[in-house]
This record gives sequence, C-alpha cells and structure tokens, in this order.
Amino acid sequence: MKQENKKNNNNNNGTPTIKKAFVGALKNFISTLPMIIAITGLIGLFQTYITPSMLSNLFGFSDISDTLIGTFTGAISSGNGAVSYVVAEGLKAQGVSIYALSAFILAWVTLGFIQIPAESSIFGVRFTLIRNILALFSTILISYLAVVTAGIFV
Repeated sequence: MKQENKKNNNNNNGTPTIKKAFVGALKNFISTLPMIIAITGLIGLFQTYITPSMLSNLFGFSDISDTLIGTFTGAISSGNGAVSYVVAEGLKAQGVSIYALSAFILAWVTLGFIQIPAESSIFGVRFTLIRNILALFSTILISYLAVVTAGIFV
C-alpha cells in the first residue's frame, strides 16, 4: 500500500505527464506563431521579388567571391530546402559557377538571417549567434571543399 501511494505521489510532484508536456508545447507554439507567420511572409516576398536573373548578375568574378556571394545570398534567401534546388537550377542555367551554387544551397538550408529574430526569441541570443557564426564559416568551407574534391574525382 505504501508503494502505491508513493508511486501516485511521484506522478503528481513535478514529473510532467504527456498531457502537461503537450499543453506546454502548444502554448509555446501559439506564442511563436505570429513570428512564424511574419517570417513566412518575408520569405514569400523575397522569393517573389528577387528573381534568379537578378541573383545571377552577382556572380562570375572568382571562385572565392562566388563562394562568399553564394553563401550570403543563400543566407538571406532561406526557405524550404527543396525550393533551393529549383532556384539553383535557374542560376546554373544562367551560367553561375558550381562554387556559388553549392554555397547557395548549403547556406539556404543552414543559415537563416531572416529567421534570426524568431530563433533568438526561442533559443536565446547567445545560442543563435554562435550557431549562425559556426554555420556561416562551415558553409563557406564545406561548399568550397565540396567542389574542389568533386573536381578531383570527376
């Protein structure tokens, strides 16, 4: 009998139940919903008004500059990863280098400068800055090395 009471007391003394966890997650989702809607709207506006032909005019100077420009344009163009392939295909058709395309796709998925306010409100400013700085440097390095190593094996 004592063990049964002890078991019931443990369940009510701070151990979250599935229902409490779900309610907490739902409250967090509802509180961040306005930010999510705003970011989705900004991404939609960007994808509507910034065309692949406008982006292609930024590229073509050197491998390093193409990698850097691809990284920064991908970072401000964040959205669904599948869309990045379609945009990259349009850029490739206009003669943009593979360095720029690899950086663009990787930055599109890993960086999100438009999403920094929402991310920092959820995860904290320190975490957001560290994550984005690390993602920025690794995007530049990985995209450049991916093209170099692909060139070796092709």
